[in-house]
Amino acid sequence: MPTILVADDDANIRELVCLFLRNDGFATVEATNGREALALYASTHVDLVVLDIMMPIMDGWTLCKELRRANSDLPLLMLTARGETWEKVKGFELGTDDYLTKPFDPLELAVRVRALLKRYRIGSVQTIQLGEVALDRQTYKVTIGAESLSLPLKEFELLYKLAETPGQVYTREQLIDQIWGMDYAGDNRTIDVHIKRLRERFAATPGFRIETVRGLGYRLEASE
Repeated sequence: MPTILVADDDANIRELVCLFLRNDGFATVEATNGREALALYASTHVDLVVLDIMMPIMDGWTLCKELRRANSDLPLLMLTARGETWEKVKGFELGTDDYLTKPFDPLELAVRVRALLKRYRIGSVQTIQLGEVALDRQTYKVTIGAESLSLPLKEFELLYKLAETPGQVYTREQLIDQIWGMDYAGDNRTIDVHIKRLRERFAATPGFRIETVRGLGYRLEASE
């Protein structure tokens, strides 16, 4: 599932935006200012950024400029209370793709996010191939060669998330937030249990392995 970075210093706005995006099938990560957003972008796979203009430490103008400098193909959506025409023009000149003024309709926000992802063709690939193992995000089916394997939903989502970006390290907290949701009240050690089950299921299957990165979390390594 695509991951959306929401950068806004207003905790209520972040909570509302993330709630509607997660309900619409997206994973979310949050930042309270531009500098924190840049750090998250550098350490986390992000498909789109929703950013406020008026933030402390680093404002949205600077964040937009830095993100666009780092990645010309990253969709950016400005969400702000400042709606004057010159500000919109400045945002577009700095590289934002869309602009939504507060107060906003969360449903409209979700529609704009989907439209941007579609424009950038993000999330359109629904099948991941790992050697003989194929993961189909539309049907939640796993096939190994000609054989089908049925996985519990969370095991499938965890494996698919790791397989989307082979080699990237995810912390337990990131995986909990992106798969179980930020409101999950259980122990994040549930990740360890699911990883153990996945390793056992695919122990004799070539194509990939799930590695533990001591002190950090997990990553999936695809075989050559």
